[in-house]
Amino acid sequence: MPFITQTQRQSDYNLFPSTTPIVIDNGASYFRIGWAGENDPRLIFRNIVQRPRHKATGETVTIVGDHDPALLKYFDCTRSGPRSAFDSNVVYQFEIMEYILDFGFDRMGADGSQVDHPVLITECVCNPVQSRSKMAELLFETYGVPSVAFGVDAAFSYKYNQQLGVCDKDGLAICPGFSTTHVIPFVDGEPVYQGCCRTSVGGYHVTDYLKQLLSLKYPHHMTRMTWEKVEDLKMEHCYIAPDYASEARLFQKGTKEAEDKTRCWQLPWIPQPVEEPPSEDEIARKAAIKEKQGQRLREMAEAKRSSRINELENELHGLEFLLQQLENVEQNDIPSFLSKTGYVSKQEIESAHVKVTQSLRKAKGEPKAEQVDIEEKMDASTTEKYPLINIPDNMLSPEQLKEKKRQLFLKTTSEGRQRAKQKRFEEELERERQNQQDEEKRLENPELYLEQLRARHRELSEKVEQRKRLKTNGGNTNGNNNFSGGVGRGERLNAAQKERMRLLTTAAFDRGKGEDTFGARDEDWQLYKLMSKDNDDDDEGPDMDEAELARISSRLQDIDPTFVSRPEVGPFQPVVEIPKFRRLTQEDYQVVFGVERFRCPEILFHPNLVGIDQVGLDEMAGVSMKRLPSKGQDVEERLTSSILITGGSSLFPGMSERLEAGIRMIRPCGTPIRVVRASDPVLDAWHGAAAYAAALRFPEQTFSKMDYYEKGEDWLRRYQLRYTL
Repeated sequence: MPFITQTQRQSDYNLFPSTTPIVIDNGASYFRIGWAGENDPRLIFRNIVQRPRHKATGETVTIVGDHDPALLKYFDCTRSGPRSAFDSNVVYQFEIMEYILDFGFDRMGADGSQVDHPVLITECVCNPVQSRSKMAELLFETYGVPSVAFGVDAAFSYKYNQQLGVCDKDGLAICPGFSTTHVIPFVDGEPVYQGCCRTSVGGYHVTDYLKQLLSLKYPHHMTRMTWEKVEDLKMEHCYIAPDYASEARLFQKGTKEAEDKTRCWQLPWIPQPVEEPPSEDEIARKAAIKEKQGQRLREMAEAKRSSRINELENELHGLEFLLQQLENVEQNDIPSFLSKTGYVSKQEIESAHVKVTQSLRKAKGEPKAEQVDIEEKMDASTTEKYPLINIPDNMLSPEQLKEKKRQLFLKTTSEGRQRAKQKRFEEELERERQNQQDEEKRLENPELYLEQLRARHRELSEKVEQRKRLKTNGGNTNGNNNFSGGVGRGERLNAAQKERMRLLTTAAFDRGKGEDTFGARDEDWQLYKLMSKDNDDDDEGPDMDEAELARISSRLQDIDPTFVSRPEVGPFQPVVEIPKFRRLTQEDYQVVFGVERFRCPEILFHPNLVGIDQVGLDEMAGVSMKRLPSKGQDVEERLTSSILITGGSSLFPGMSERLEAGIRMIRPCGTPIRVVRASDPVLDAWHGAAAYAAALRFPEQTFSKMDYYEKGEDWLRRYQLRYTL
């Protein structure tokens, strides 16, 4: 199974004797592995595993630890996120742990799966026996390790700093780690596990809280705020406030000191090019190009018009020649002659001649001086086309009567189409005339014209909305501006509907309570004629208003760039203004850290800020001392006089001062309190374990595979490493 990483493989594995232990600091955040007695670990990588598929071949690969982002071009990492073997600070996914150990031993230079060196591996405080047993089984069965020893990382860090003279034999080790925080009391150089205390808050929660705050504050930059980047920002900018409340008030007031404590992260930003106004030469050049394009369009239109005129003239000459030939043809030969031309009758040829003549005059732009002659010809052609219309019925046979009815129907339909066409033509002329008048008014006084147009638009809008409201829910205000409806049906009827209701009511009361004889007389049926009358005035009014409103809206859109049409907005809905476009600046690509700098790490002292109902670091020290089996003022004073903070989260500036102030608040007055930080809070656990494994008496603290199988799992429950050799 291929591994992909940037970590180089060691080449001196065979140079170390088989008695040299391998030291592993198995933290929830980082995995550190090296040789006992050395100053630094050989390999350090993230304790995570990711198994994506290759985009081309579909092969599954294993990525352990940090990987190159360029691999995303070749592997699909969307369906396989990073996975950890830890649940809080306890190893429970041993399949993932096997991938990590495979990678660690492989990069140390081990050949195959055989590791013939003792292993010292760290674990959390009071690790469950099942997790310890599974880890021992994995090391013995899979890798063939000869012997294994388990130790607590915080205890190794405390013993290492004790050797350096940083802390005393009696004291407290406070370890704010990646996922949890531990407090371990030390008496006579040995940890007292009965007095340990744990809180489920660590550096992971600080980073996650900072990521949430930044995502809420800058939602448009969420893609840039990856976990790794937020982790770097946390370690670079966050600090512990001496007093959280006063520090928050400082930023709330916006004082000069708060501005000095604010940090800014500048995202990559490329300024947009500024559009400069065109010069006079550029304007003249564009005008020349526009004039040239216009001249070309005019020439194309003139050529098209000339071509159209030639086509119409040819067609007109052809029709005239056809009519001349038709006059010389005998009456009996006319049907055969017409069948060859494609026309049915002489009237159809004459009608086509008239239409072509009109089209030719329109194309040439000639005035309609001969419109009367054309109409006379059309009348003559109509008379010839419908010869039976003017003949009385008593002079026609039954077949001719049927033909006359058909001709009457055709003539009526044709005249109706002509009238509709003429009406549309007149309406178009009226619109052109009205638009021309509006343009003249606008040119005279543009501001006054625009103001009048807006007033007219408001008036028509209110009128149309009022009519729609009356149609839907009555809309009777009753003098109280109450537009919620609640009126009777009669108030929602128009004039025609009210008249119908009046007629029906009158007819009903006129009959009385006797026998219903409605319809016996002919006068009764006149009631339906009165009820079926259309109220033209009531129907035409809304249509005219809406048409006028649409015309004014279109006009306002043409001349007023700030006008926004509101077809969907009701009369009582707020109008949402469209935000204007603003050019993005460098400030839009800045992430500002103000109160977030101390608000996020504050959860180490107040976990309730993120919904965790547990105590903070300062209270954990008091709880741990109360749990000691041997209590006393002298013991507690020795513990508080040597408090060591270790772990990655102890690197925040101000951690020691804040922790000392918090412990002083819960201890009696005059109690000696000294808080110190480890020489290297991140690597001191491995340093202490490496120094411990290099001691001559270290093999006495290990257990072999044979011991594991002989004594069983319950023996691991009682197994405890002695840190003082």
